Amino acid sequence: MNILDELEWRGAINQQTDEEGLKELTEEKSISLYCGIDPSGDSMHVGHLIPFMILKRFQLAGHKPVILIGGGTGSIGDPSGRNSERILQTMDKIVLNAEKLGNQMRNLFEAGSEHSGIKLVNNYDWLSNLNFIDFLRDYGKEFNINTMLAKDVVANRMDKGISFTEFSYQIIQSVDFLHLFQNENVQLQIGGSDQWGNITAGLDLIRKKSGSAAKAFGLTIPLLLKADGTKFGKSADGAIWLDPEKTTPYEFYQFWFNQDDRDVVKYLKYFTFLSKDEVDALAEQVEAEPHKRAAQKTLAEKMTRFVHGQDALDEAIQISKALFSGEIQDLTAAQIEATFKDVPSSEAAKGEHPLVEFLVDITRIEPSRRQAREDIKNGAITIKGEKIQDTDYVLSDKDSFENRFVIVRRGKKKYFLVNLID
Repeated sequence: MNILDELEWRGAINQQTDEEGLKELTEEKSISLYCGIDPSGDSMHVGHLIPFMILKRFQLAGHKPVILIGGGTGSIGDPSGRNSERILQTMDKIVLNAEKLGNQMRNLFEAGSEHSGIKLVNNYDWLSNLNFIDFLRDYGKEFNINTMLAKDVVANRMDKGISFTEFSYQIIQSVDFLHLFQNENVQLQIGGSDQWGNITAGLDLIRKKSGSAAKAFGLTIPLLLKADGTKFGKSADGAIWLDPEKTTPYEFYQFWFNQDDRDVVKYLKYFTFLSKDEVDALAEQVEAEPHKRAAQKTLAEKMTRFVHGQDALDEAIQISKALFSGEIQDLTAAQIEATFKDVPSSEAAKGEHPLVEFLVDITRIEPSRRQAREDIKNGAITIKGEKIQDTDYVLSDKDSFENRFVIVRRGKKKYFLVNLID
């Protein structure tokens, strides 16, 4: 299957500047292509992964991807997909973010290593060498204001206003495409659907500077929406980050495992490197045995392993099984801290506590002593994975996780985290 045919099957193509020309070029030779990300934050989230998974597919098909970190463009601010002006970050923050994004690209794609076939560049290296006069004479002269105003990315902002800084972003990104075309033989730029105007502006600049016969192309990826019409990549608690300090591997695993049956096959196509036959087989299981969640499990395992590694995947599965069964006694304090950070919490002093007093007066888990005793007798109170049915029970260090936390479960699903303090 030609790489473009594969992308079509995966539903990963929105627009192309010259479909026949690009297909002919990719069948004729190995091409260089690029996609960029600005360091507006210190981590990517799952939505950012989409175009870079496409780059990886090109690499597996024998092509030569370039990942661009926008240390230069990130200091300007891309107006794409926004209805208000960005707040400019300090250069120190941009440098730090660029370094962290670069490390993520190295970890995920081995970008920059000789054997990976994926190059890593930072556009600050060439954009910072431009002076204002040269920028206006060499590049600004090539852009027609009327054409720039007609681009969706600008037109959508005209009512609320757009600064000259963000207005000029499409010129700066065009300079990137031209630079990579001239110095890295990059002939294709990939981006999200909101990047169409920036990409076509770059193609116009390449033709003006290199001649109308210059072979360069653009391809955008559809906006990924969930079956309910909302934007992919966020949970009720916000973005799903690739940084394990922001989104734990367990939370990451659960995000993928809990995907809707209507979406999971689409995500398998977008995010995994499974073959068509493998995806089709999982799609059949979704239809025939949805309760087994085989497709979701495969997706969660593939993505967690890809982003966080096998050890983190094993731990995420261990935590998931422990929570499902209620047998959490073998989890470590660190796993408890990461897993239960969003459940209701309270504090208690280290040491021994009568259980009824602990549930009512200290932690407020139970509303009254009468209710506490009733729940205990009925087996509704579980401490560290063990049902406690003795109303005279006294909690001690052995009921805690490394003398740091006590986990109380009331009923089947209601968990409470108690932080133990000196």
